[in-house]
Amino acid sequence: MSNPPFLDHTLWKESIYSGGWRGGAASVAVVEPATGATLTHAGHAVPADVAAASTAAAAAQPSWAATAPRERSAVFHRAAALLQQHFDELALYITRETGGILPKGQHEVREAIAFCQIAAGMPMQPQGQVLPSSAGWLSFARRVPLGTVGVISPFNFPLILTLRVVAPALAVGNAVIIKPDPRTPLSGGNLIARLFELAGLPAGVLHVLPGGAEVGEALVTDPGVAMISFTGSAAVGRRIGELAGRHLKKVSLELGGSNSLIVLDDADPDLAASNIAWGAWLHQGQICMASNRVLVHETIADAVTQRLVGKATHLPVGDGASGQVALGPLIDARQRDRVHHTVQQSVAAGAKLLAGGSYDGLFYKPTVLAGVAPGMPSFHEETFGPVVNLMTFRTDDEAVAIANNSHGGLAAAVISRSVGRAMAIGNRLKAGMVHINDQTVNDDAVNPFGGPGAAGNGSSHGGPGDWEVFTAWQWVTVKDAPPQFPF
Repeated sequence: MSNPPFLDHTLWKESIYSGGWRGGAASVAVVEPATGATLTHAGHAVPADVAAASTAAAAAQPSWAATAPRERSAVFHRAAALLQQHFDELALYITRETGGILPKGQHEVREAIAFCQIAAGMPMQPQGQVLPSSAGWLSFARRVPLGTVGVISPFNFPLILTLRVVAPALAVGNAVIIKPDPRTPLSGGNLIARLFELAGLPAGVLHVLPGGAEVGEALVTDPGVAMISFTGSAAVGRRIGELAGRHLKKVSLELGGSNSLIVLDDADPDLAASNIAWGAWLHQGQICMASNRVLVHETIADAVTQRLVGKATHLPVGDGASGQVALGPLIDARQRDRVHHTVQQSVAAGAKLLAGGSYDGLFYKPTVLAGVAPGMPSFHEETFGPVVNLMTFRTDDEAVAIANNSHGGLAAAVISRSVGRAMAIGNRLKAGMVHINDQTVNDDAVNPFGGPGAAGNGSSHGGPGDWEVFTAWQWVTVKDAPPQFPF
């Protein structure tokens, strides 16, 4: 017997999730990038909805935090089971809404299951430390929830980049308000609301408010929201960081940045080209960890370049839901035009276009630019499209200098037959994550995820980072009796 559908569009058609499903202030069509078809109509929130959600979350959060650890844990076990039960349906929908290929949609659901399973364990973990103290005096530090956490999430991997915050934040006793990207309101919002509704999360603890920048700004400035987690562009991240600082809020920013993949002279050209293609073209390059800069030693540059051009020419581009292509469409025309403008400007500045550089609708061809150098847009900016930006180097020191010529990197990688040599280079790279003999696109649900500078504010979600990000220390002392003071 087949499972009943999880995605009941009648629930959230033209609705937001705040105190149950209710009508939004406006209705926005959710469009499939690959076909232009309307998938559904989502509700659109306004700033007044943020204030109402914040009030409701503040009322619901204390009892949720006081819920017995095993009961909180059970919610996430049920959520993981629901995701597994409806795996195929959810993977296909995410593929269609985000414009990915089917394995990308499957990856999102698979990682979402892992996030829920990890969150299920958090309420059962030790949550403090006993501190040194004198006889008759108990002194300890414990982790306490922040209150309400605001999540502003992106379009590219909306389910996992939202749930990686929502799951641990809820698990340690916070309430959560999500503002998903309006282009992917179901994968990044309504799907999660429905998931936890079915899993038994108490009413009022989770809210989903799709909307524009005005809704995000209301979330950042609302006095009832204790923390903001934002994943997106550096420009918007700077604005959110400024607002959060002005309102004395905790803030976690994950912004991408310039990620460098270094290929040393002893690397196998075939393996190197395979890693570069995956790191730069996976999900059309719309990944914060994408291999934006590819540094290849000059002695093997021609061999690697030849292989990349061959891949760019033959990799099929089309509707990712068909299961027959390697690259799908970019998310919308604005993103396509931004990518194309960066490519054209870089060519005008002296880069050589060896493959791609053109598009059909939202389908941008895998692109190879050679001779990229400082001063070109593709060197300094995160392209967020299927573009390999190639440059060469002669020495290890030169490679490090080129890679570190940025305002911050989220990820970096080095490929070499000599692990020791690659490690020595990796130790000098300014990046939040470094991978030896791999490309830059890596995440494993249990690792701290973040980076410095333009990549973010250095905080890390994931694994051991979650307790630090989503709770605060509270010092508690207990004495047998009040002391006698000399006053």
